[in-house]
Amino acid sequence: MSELPGEFALIARHFRPLAAPEGLGLGDDAAFLIPPPGRELVLSADAMVEGVHFLPADPPDLVARKLLRVNLSDLAAKGAAPLGYLLTLAAPRATPDAWFAAFAAGLAADQTRYGIGLYGGDTTSTPGPITLSLTILGTVAPGTAVRRAGARAGYGIWVSGTIGDAALGLAALQGRLADPTGALAARYRLPEPRLGLVRAELVAACLDVSDGLVQDLGHLCRAGGVSDGGVDGGGVGAEIEAALVPRSAAARAAGPAWLATCLTGGDDYEVLMAVPPEHEPALAGLSTTVPLTRIGRFVAGPAVVRVRDETGAAMMLDHGGWSHFG
Repeated sequence: MSELPGEFALIARHFRPLAAPEGLGLGDDAAFLIPPPGRELVLSADAMVEGVHFLPADPPDLVARKLLRVNLSDLAAKGAAPLGYLLTLAAPRATPDAWFAAFAAGLAADQTRYGIGLYGGDTTSTPGPITLSLTILGTVAPGTAVRRAGARAGYGIWVSGTIGDAALGLAALQGRLADPTGALAARYRLPEPRLGLVRAELVAACLDVSDGLVQDLGHLCRAGGVSDGGVDGGGVGAEIEAALVPRSAAARAAGPAWLATCLTGGDDYEVLMAVPPEHEPALAGLSTTVPLTRIGRFVAGPAVVRVRDETGAAMMLDHGGWSHFG
C-alpha cells in the first residue's frame, strides 16, 4: 500500500485520534449521528483568524482550546449540553508539524474535560493567515433552549464571572498594559464556558459576551420587549451601573482609565442574562462556584443601553463593542 498523501497523513497523525465514534475514524465524507432520545439538537459555529482572534505567537494548544471553548460558550448561553463538533482548518503549507501536534493536543485535553469528540471537518492550505472554524453540536430538553428574546422591563440584568479581563489581556499581550501575574493574558487566551449555569426555569433570555458587554446587551434589548401585537421583539431598554459590573483584582489594578475598555471589550465569554425578579433569589443561589452579579435592569422604552457612573450620570462611551464590519 502506498503512503498517504500529506494532507491525509496529517489528519491520520493528529486528528484521527480525536474522532468520536460517529466520526467513523474520519475516514468517510460525513459523520452519522443519532441524537439522544427525547432531546433537541442545538448547533452553533464560530471562526477564528490569526491576527484577529488570536496572536501569531499564541501557543497552538491554547488556540485550539479557545476555538473549542468559544463554541461551547454559545451552547452554555442556550442552556445546552455539548455532544461533539466539526472542525475546518486552513493553514499555510509551511506550518510545521509541531504546530499541528500541539493544536491537536489542546483539542484532546478539552475533549476529555468536556466529554466530547470530533465528528469530522476539513483541512486545506492557504497563503495565510491561519483560519479556523468549528461547528458545535449540543442538546437540550424539548422547548427549554434559552433564546435572546425574552427580556422585559423590570427584569434584572445579570452576568457571570468578571468582565473586561480578556480585553485587558489583549492589551497586555500587545505591550499596552502591565500584567505582572499573567492573569489577564490567560483570560484572553483561554475563556471558561459557563456550561450548566443557564437554566430555562430561571433565565428569560441569554447570550454570551463575545463582542463587548454593552454591545451584546444591546442584542438582548432589540430582541426583548413585547410588540404592539403581543409578540416578542418590540424592544426594551437597559440601564447598568458601571460600579456593579464585576471586575477582577487584576482589572481593577489597571485603573479607572481602562474601565471603558472593560465595558466594551470582547472575548469575555461570560453569560449575560435577563432574569425575572421572582427568579433572582434562586439564580443568586447558584453562585457558589461561579460568581453571578446583578448589574442593572431592563426598562421600558427604545432598545438603548445606558451606562451610569457612581454619581448616576450617563457615561459616554466611544463605541459599544467589537464589530468585524463597520
